[in-house]
Amino acid sequence: MNENTKSKKTASKTRMLVFISVLVAQGMILSFIESMLPIPFFAPGAKLGLANIITLAAIYILTFKQATAVVLLRVILTATTFGSLSSFLYSFSGGVLSLLVMAAILKVFKGEISLMGVSVAGAVAHNMGQLFVAAIMIHNVLIFTYLPILLIVAVPTGIFVGAVAKILIGYLERVNFIR
Repeated sequence: MNENTKSKKTASKTRMLVFISVLVAQGMILSFIESMLPIPFFAPGAKLGLANIITLAAIYILTFKQATAVVLLRVILTATTFGSLSSFLYSFSGGVLSLLVMAAILKVFKGEISLMGVSVAGAVAHNMGQLFVAAIMIHNVLIFTYLPILLIVAVPTGIFVGAVAKILIGYLERVNFIR
C-alpha cells in the first residue's frame, strides 16, 4: 500500500469518526432540548423522541455497529451530563430496543416499509423498553396497562420523527456527504 492510499484511508476513518461524533452530539442536544419542552401530552411521560431522529439517520447511513455506537454514546453521555441513573436506564432500554427493532425491520424488509413505518415501530419498541424498566423498578407489571395510551402517542410522534429523519438523510445525500 503506497503512502497516498494510506493517507486516503486515514482521512476516511477520521471523517467517519467525526461524523459519528457529530451525530452523538446532535442526539444529546435534541435530548436536552426535548427535556425542556413543555409538551402538553395527555400521556404523562410521553415525549416526541427527537433524539430518535439521529438514531434513524444512523441506522440508514451507517453500519449496524456504528449506529449502535451512536445510540450507546448518546445515551451514556446524555445521562451523565443532563440526567440520572433512572433516566439512563429508561433511555438505554428504550434506545437499544428501538435500535434493534428498526435495524431488524430494515434488514428483513429491505425497503418495503417506509422510513415513517420504521420510525413508528421504533417508537413502539422504545415505549415497550421503557415500560419493561418501569415494571422492574416499581415491581408491578400492571404498568403495562399504560401501553395502549403510549401506542396511540407513538404513531404521530413516530411519523414526525421519521419525516424529519427523511429530510436529514435527503440533505446528507444531496451534499454528497453519504458515500
